[in-house]
Amino acid sequence: MAVLSRGARSGLAWVFDLDNTLHDARPHIFPHINRSMTQYIMRLLSLDEAGASALRTHYWKAYGATLLGLTRHHGVDPMHFLFDTHDMPDLAHMVVHDTGLRHALRRLPGRRILFSNSPLHYAEAVLEVMGIADLFDAVYAIESTGFRPKPDLAGFRTILRHERLEPSRTVMVEDMLENLVAARRLGMRTAWITRELRRPGWLDMKAASVTDLPRLLAAKGLSR
Repeated sequence: MAVLSRGARSGLAWVFDLDNTLHDARPHIFPHINRSMTQYIMRLLSLDEAGASALRTHYWKAYGATLLGLTRHHGVDPMHFLFDTHDMPDLAHMVVHDTGLRHALRRLPGRRILFSNSPLHYAEAVLEVMGIADLFDAVYAIESTGFRPKPDLAGFRTILRHERLEPSRTVMVEDMLENLVAARRLGMRTAWITRELRRPGWLDMKAASVTDLPRLLAAKGLSR
């Protein structure tokens, strides 16, 4: 299993998404990944850029990840695809995050776990760039779930079981609402990182940034 674990501790647990939750992937990283995936499909299927981009988008909408469409319909090796499309020599200059992130994470009581649909080598590298890798007790990536990305329940169940977490004492922190719906189905608490104005009634917390979570925590009584 593609997971790094530093052991279990009792109490509250925070399960964090990575892209657009702990950092902003929109300015540099997501455009790079989209271009890399399009180019991969162009080479694989001898398509022009427009056709490859359309297929990438179609598989992403149909399966929740372009990777799943390529493995199911074209026999692509998932690790080859992930390493090819997440190769970023200039990553240190591409990551955009709040300067107060490390301080905010340290103020959150309990365990901190990463759960990303990205590959492990990329997730680890981004945590290192942000200077917060040492704050996480475990890292779960797409390999950890058998390449079944969120919102598939398999990954959530894997983490809850492997880390021996109580869902009602576990907060899923995400920018994607559909992933929080999945977490809620399993009894997990939810924190939506977004600037959207709407707020579903079932959410436990909603914030513009992870750095806002410590001040929201006490009001919700989740630290007890």
